[in-house]
Amino acid sequence: MINAIYGKKIGMTQEFTEDGTVVPVTVIQAEPNVITQVKTAETCGYEAVQMGFGAIKENKVNKPMKGEADKRGVKPTKYLREVRVENASEYNVGDEHKVAAFAEASKVDVTGTSKGKGFAGVMRRYDFRGGPGGHGSHFHRAPGSVGMCATPSRVFKGLRLPGHMGCKTVTVRNLDLVRIDEDQNLIIVKGAVPGGVNGVVRVRVSGSKN
Repeated sequence: MINAIYGKKIGMTQEFTEDGTVVPVTVIQAEPNVITQVKTAETCGYEAVQMGFGAIKENKVNKPMKGEADKRGVKPTKYLREVRVENASEYNVGDEHKVAAFAEASKVDVTGTSKGKGFAGVMRRYDFRGGPGGHGSHFHRAPGSVGMCATPSRVFKGLRLPGHMGCKTVTVRNLDLVRIDEDQNLIIVKGAVPGGVNGVVRVRVSGSKN
């Protein structure tokens, strides 16, 4: 079984349970992922399938993309991703992987790219407390002392300092799968998932090995 599917985050909304409880949910649109390549241990050294998703305009397709798609007899897609499987030979190029595969799943892991926040200081980036707020302090939002004296006379690697915040691959695990909509290719999960609207996300069955 292919235990993951790729799609895009549509946004957040809310749903009501049978007892009237409001549940905050994220809507993910996962159009059918088309298998574009089958990778076996004999050909590539590992078992996986490459899947394409996302419509792309014809004038946006470059020659390498068109050549690979024509070679395998599939339409060019905006994105290509790989998913490890136990036996790739069970699948064929052109097969579609749909949200119906998650009908029996109860919890999923969602991976996406978090929102980029640009350059941020230590108070925003790492929740440092900061210095006194009075005018005479001269120490308000700075990180403070970072180095050593004569020994070892350097700054240790990994020290928390100002820098680029966000825009990292983040996985939220064990989210409740509220429901799926096969007609509109929607996966609705409880809670928030990484990234902004229209961001690419991977939805994977929780507890899967691959």
